[in-house]
Amino acid sequence: MKILVLMGGDSAERDVSIVSGEAVVEALKKAGHKVIPVDTSKSWQVLPNNHTQYLPQGIKTAPPGAQELKPIDSDVVLKHFESQDLKDVDVIFLALHGGKGEDGTIQSLLDLTGKPYTGSGMLASALAMNKDMSKKIFEREKIRTPKWILWESDNSSDISELQKEIKKKFGYPVVVKPNNQGSTIGLTILQKDGDLKKAVNLAGEYSHQILAEEFIPGREITVGILEDQALPVIEIVPEHGIYDYECKYTPGKSKYVCPAELTKKQTHEVQELAFRAFKALGCEGYARVDFRLAKNGIFYCLEVNTLPGMTNTSLVPKAAKAAGIDFPELVEKIVKLASHKKKV
Repeated sequence: MKILVLMGGDSAERDVSIVSGEAVVEALKKAGHKVIPVDTSKSWQVLPNNHTQYLPQGIKTAPPGAQELKPIDSDVVLKHFESQDLKDVDVIFLALHGGKGEDGTIQSLLDLTGKPYTGSGMLASALAMNKDMSKKIFEREKIRTPKWILWESDNSSDISELQKEIKKKFGYPVVVKPNNQGSTIGLTILQKDGDLKKAVNLAGEYSHQILAEEFIPGREITVGILEDQALPVIEIVPEHGIYDYECKYTPGKSKYVCPAELTKKQTHEVQELAFRAFKALGCEGYARVDFRLAKNGIFYCLEVNTLPGMTNTSLVPKAAKAAGIDFPELVEKIVKLASHKKKV
């Protein structure tokens, strides 16, 4: 098959996306596919597919600042979609993370082309990226999620109003993060309200909507979904207690236990919850669902990642490997799922 691999882009997760793209390109080439790697930043540049590393420095230990982010030029994107290069493409593999690559924007444009692409469709992608909306759906479906407050970063109200709401609804510690970012970008965990303004300002660099969320003490749990199969559960044990950007993408900074040391009942419960969350948002193909396991044994669903990482430290490849699916086979399965489904 001829497969277009989209990576990079202009989101704060650009570096992660390029490394994911590199791994996907190599796996597809080894499987005998004709691969066209494309960096969707600015002019949608076609990259040489004989390179094994497009990002020599690898993933940095901190995400790029908001001032470094540039929006995708939609005029350029549409011209690319109308080009001759796309006509004989069989599948488009989305190795994009965050921003317009994961929030339904790219998906809606690809729907116009009629070409199959990997992962979820436009609506599910938009819902999953919007944490406030997805949490409302979780509540409706009786899937526990931490309590939260949605706050506009340009809100004319004094920050003291948010402080009052936090104390009234769930208290401290509290997680403050952008409403539509991944990879813990712009996230702060506060033990007291004195640093709230700083945390809101940081999150506000990446989104005008801020989520103040109840912090659930306990264990970090994640479940990969591959079509109708919940993959083995992973527990994440970060080096310094918080699974932040550095711990996510720096080898050795986190310990991954797969399968997680849970009872059979707990394993079944969290896999079922993950699959329910996946279906509740209308997701397709594959995804990763993140949880906190509270000390009282209750699972709280945090979010669904519709385009999870495909790097050498990524969680879905680790879970797939534990299920007997190696990385090239995983990539091939994702491609086949895309080619057999029509996005809506």
